[in-house]
Amino acid sequence: QVQLVESGGGLVQAGGSLRLSCAVSGSFFSLTAMAWYRQAPGKQRELVADITNGSGSRTNYADSVKGRFTISRDNANHMVHLQMNSLMPEDTAVYYCNSPHGTYPWGQGTQVTVSS
Repeated sequence: QVQLVESGGGLVQAGGSLRLSCAVSGSFFSLTAMAWYRQAPGKQRELVADITNGSGSRTNYADSVKGRFTISRDNANHMVHLQMNSLMPEDTAVYYCNSPHGTYPWGQGTQVTVSS
């Protein structure tokens, strides 16, 4: 059973930064693309960024976070990270990791709150 455990969220002022982490169980990790999603109150979950498998040589970002967020992966430790800079109040949401197709059971997410 694949398990996804997100961490690193918190309360930050607008303009600040946070680094989210996702621990992924399973020996397949280096073979699968990964992604970060977010869900704001009253809104549908949206894909924020994704990264290819292996070395993670290709990344994609939602227009709303392009230039501010960076996704990366650490295959040795089965981790995916999301560096978030220049945070804005509209980035407030619960953040989740999963494959780009939402293949695995969803974790509990990590809350990010950006105050103005």
